[in-house]
Amino acid sequence: MPSPDSFSSEPACSEPCGGTRAVTRCDILGKGQFSEEPNSLFRPYLSAAYRETVRQVAAWIEQGGLSARQDSAGNIVGRYEGTLAEAPALLIGSHLDSVRNAGKYDGPLGVMLGIEVVEHFARKGIRFPFALEVIGFGDEEGSRFPVSMLTSRAVAGLLPEAPATMEDNDGITLQDALGAEGFVLEQFPKAARKQGEVIAYFEPHIEQGPVLEFENKPVGVVSAIAAQFRFLVTLKGVAGHAGTMPMTLRQDALAAAAEAILEIEKIGKADSDHLVATVGRIQVSPGAPNVVPGDVAFTVDIRSGTESIRNEAATQIQCALQDLCERRSVSFSMVLQQDLPATPCDSELTHVLSRSVQTVTGKQARVLVSGAGHDAMVMAALAPVCMLFIRCEKGISHNPAEAVEASDVETAFQVMVNFIESYADNFSAQQEKIA
Repeated sequence: MPSPDSFSSEPACSEPCGGTRAVTRCDILGKGQFSEEPNSLFRPYLSAAYRETVRQVAAWIEQGGLSARQDSAGNIVGRYEGTLAEAPALLIGSHLDSVRNAGKYDGPLGVMLGIEVVEHFARKGIRFPFALEVIGFGDEEGSRFPVSMLTSRAVAGLLPEAPATMEDNDGITLQDALGAEGFVLEQFPKAARKQGEVIAYFEPHIEQGPVLEFENKPVGVVSAIAAQFRFLVTLKGVAGHAGTMPMTLRQDALAAAAEAILEIEKIGKADSDHLVATVGRIQVSPGAPNVVPGDVAFTVDIRSGTESIRNEAATQIQCALQDLCERRSVSFSMVLQQDLPATPCDSELTHVLSRSVQTVTGKQARVLVSGAGHDAMVMAALAPVCMLFIRCEKGISHNPAEAVEASDVETAFQVMVNFIESYADNFSAQQEKIA
């Protein structure tokens, strides 16, 4: 790992810098060598920008009194030992990758807060009967390869075999991308943590929605994460000359896709409180202005806090698209790429976190269901999970306008400190009962 002096740093704090410095560090990571694009933020997994980000975060981790390492999936991990060597860890984390034209706080803010909180205890020389670890996951967004949360899946032990055939839009395989960064595909599953190594996973994250701002609350507690489906829909018509092909004889794949997208929106609106359906990416071939489109592929993202509602919506969408494609003489396929079940957060952890919010803010914690997916929903396969949401301006995310108030992030920092102290008290009490 690089020495801390190799990268951007701030003056040493006589007291923990907390939320303000967490925001400042996210701002640093939002531009320059930490992005693949000069005028906006785009940091896909295993890119040059991701490499530079890991190196910078490693430096900050080591400045904070933690040891830093990269696991075999390319995640950056910082560890602060407990009172006993090789003690299991309370893992705090989020992701470092981004969507294209991203905001600066979705993901990295949770990692930066984790570093701040652990540094707070390191400065005071406080250790717990468990280790504290901070992890920055390499792939949560799925902005490079077709499956999201790829590296948290590896850590959670959900990838017993390396995904050898996976490739990005440029035809670069995961194997080649890993090799270019000094990793080996066959070692990818070895990022898995053993059962018992992680006693809990705690993810701070911006809300990515408007509820906390509407209710004037700086933070909230997540009770569950919504179920998700992601499909790839492919429509195949017949390409033809735009000037000579009569409108009545066309098998226009793009026109069919346009109608399909409106059908998907209509179905998504049918249950406004519990369901969302989104077409977020579309590819048209041959893509020439004077050619009737012959092939179209687009994604469909379906989410609901209730799995049965999500499942019914997927069935309705499939039937609607099948009918309209038959009517338009266009062939149709709808392939499931991702199936994430609804994930309840651990009730005991959520209770402790809610009490910490009330202790710090003086008000009862606002409890929310997350419509967005997070690494926590994958990590639940490894350990109990909980999540803290932080207010973001107008609920905007996945957008350069994404913004937070340093005072809200400072509140989150104080809540996290209180939560870890409370969790430690409960942990010690349980250990005494076992003894």
